[in-house]
Amino acid sequence: MFVDEVEIFVSSGTGGDGIVHFLREKYRPRGGPDGGDGGKGGNVILRVNRHINTLTNFRFHSEFVADNGKRGGPKNQTGRSAENLFLDIPPGTIIYDALTDDVLADLVDDDQTYLICRGGRGGRGNARFKNSRNQAPRTAERGEPGEERSLRLELKLIADVGLVGMPNAGKSSILASVTNAKPKIANYPFTTLEPNLGVAELNLTTSIILADIPGLIEGAHMGVGLGDAFLRHIQRTRIIIHVLDGLSEDPLLDFNQINAELVLFDEKLGEKPQIIVLNKMDLPDAQAMWELIETDLRALGYEVLSVSAASHLNLRELMWKAYHLLQETPEPEAVETIPVYRVEEDPRSFTITKTIEGIFMVEGKSIERAAAMTWWDQPGSVRRFQRILEVLKIDQSLREAGIAPGETVQIGEYTLEWQE
Repeated sequence: MFVDEVEIFVSSGTGGDGIVHFLREKYRPRGGPDGGDGGKGGNVILRVNRHINTLTNFRFHSEFVADNGKRGGPKNQTGRSAENLFLDIPPGTIIYDALTDDVLADLVDDDQTYLICRGGRGGRGNARFKNSRNQAPRTAERGEPGEERSLRLELKLIADVGLVGMPNAGKSSILASVTNAKPKIANYPFTTLEPNLGVAELNLTTSIILADIPGLIEGAHMGVGLGDAFLRHIQRTRIIIHVLDGLSEDPLLDFNQINAELVLFDEKLGEKPQIIVLNKMDLPDAQAMWELIETDLRALGYEVLSVSAASHLNLRELMWKAYHLLQETPEPEAVETIPVYRVEEDPRSFTITKTIEGIFMVEGKSIERAAAMTWWDQPGSVRRFQRILEVLKIDQSLREAGIAPGETVQIGEYTLEWQE
């Protein structure tokens, strides 16, 4: 099954916890703090794999979570960092933030990667908190939480040539005749329900990639017929082979109708070089139609050719025409990522609101992160968290908001009782 749009959830790994530990060895009963740091959580990385041409792998598996870092050990042993989680995607995949619809990246080159969620750093062990005033700290950090994102992946196939035309014009037959692709072929409209890719080898060193786009009808850009779901795949192609049905009542009307649909979907599609072919020339009716419209087609200024997918008439000439036209057409500039500009939020900022139940809700990136990394059963870690409240001036803001001893403060997942 061909899948070209999916939504997935990804989460990087949480960092490993740092530990509180003191060295105890023979002849060294007070060896000092030696609690090690936790390991780093795994990143989530999107990676382009040219051997994939669909997003089917994400259809039934849509949640991906990287491993967490390991806990630190005694004798300053750092916990093992988690392996990165790589998600392979086909070339031409655009990554959107599913919540804001911002474009995060546009990946087209083989083995190109994009770090989508960074793993949390490991928490520091108590050896990192030793100083001249505190020789035996009982303070450590838990690992930093990983990042989470909901993504929408949209695939636009990357091909040199796109085959477009009315339903049943013979696009799939041409693709099957010049490549090893095996699209479904039958004598009724909308045989092709998904795009097909194929490689046409012109000689030992020359080949071109073709994409057969499902047949378009009037109103396709608005979702009529098979809709506009496949029009995006034409955007990646460099040139277009416009296949006309030799048995159509009015091939020129079909030609103008398809071009109108392309321009209505994307104005730049109207600027792509085209080769016009009249298919089914093995049939007398098509031969008669060619004699009627050949002059009109050439007057349009396009490359024009009569072909037959059934008898392979002029198909080799068509492929060479496409190849030479590709040489004259400049390649599009590679785009690694599309930057999204937004006002950066100060991570130290916070908000305080009081619920109808009387709970003071404290929200902010830095303070929620600090709460998640605090060992609440360690007095030293709790005192450190209190100092963070003072540095960020959250305690002052809570007093100004009217908090009283014994009232409840909610920070992230943690419910605390206020004490002076």
